[in-house]
Amino acid sequence: MPPARVPATHVPPAEPAGAAGSDLLTAQAPPRERVIAGLRAGLPYGAASLLLGLSFGVLARPLMGPTAAIVMSAIVFAGSAQFAALAVLSAGGGAPAAIVAGMLLNLRFVPMGIAIAPSLRVGPLGRALRGQALVDASWALANRGGGRFDIEFLLGSTLAQYPAWVGGTVVGALAGGLIGNPRSLGLDAIFPAFFLGLLVAELRRPQARPVAAVGAVIALALTPLTPAGVPIIVAAAAVFAMAGWSR
Repeated sequence: MPPARVPATHVPPAEPAGAAGSDLLTAQAPPRERVIAGLRAGLPYGAASLLLGLSFGVLARPLMGPTAAIVMSAIVFAGSAQFAALAVLSAGGGAPAAIVAGMLLNLRFVPMGIAIAPSLRVGPLGRALRGQALVDASWALANRGGGRFDIEFLLGSTLAQYPAWVGGTVVGALAGGLIGNPRSLGLDAIFPAFFLGLLVAELRRPQARPVAAVGAVIALALTPLTPAGVPIIVAAAAVFAMAGWSR
């Protein structure tokens, strides 16, 4: 008599390596572990934020004084808006014009906030408080695709960046005379490299590539024709409309 056959046991396929697998594991982890994971993922961007804050503090010191520079970083916490305000002040513009320039660049947070809204499962006050942690790198790192965002991961990532940004500003504003011109140290290259790193990470998602291409074409076409900040706002509005239409 032939031996009885043992029924084959179904073995689920292994989770693919890479971003998809780590995203799934992160989503299934407890909130505290997701915050810690976000903190670790945000450390490289925190290092960049430290150098960017240092550069901002050095440049802002002669224009607004060390105290105002530090307070601005602590409250605004938006590098592109703060550097835009410095550009206006250094060109002879007044405080109102600098504020308008910063607000124009910060309008990009409107579509970003709309994107994370469905993932915020707390009340109005909790949503408002979590919205204060919304920055470019954290938004990109917390994106799980399909309109889903890991909010705890986003909070952890921002925890790695906020102290670095403010701390860098403090050092730059108080010791600016010892540091010298940030451009001579190559610190002016950090800001575009920071956003290029975010873009490269997003381009790993095939559905993000045509959207990024449209935004890049619009921004490049408008850069020589419009004031600073306008190309970013128009490009963001266009890709936001494009994403809404595709849905």
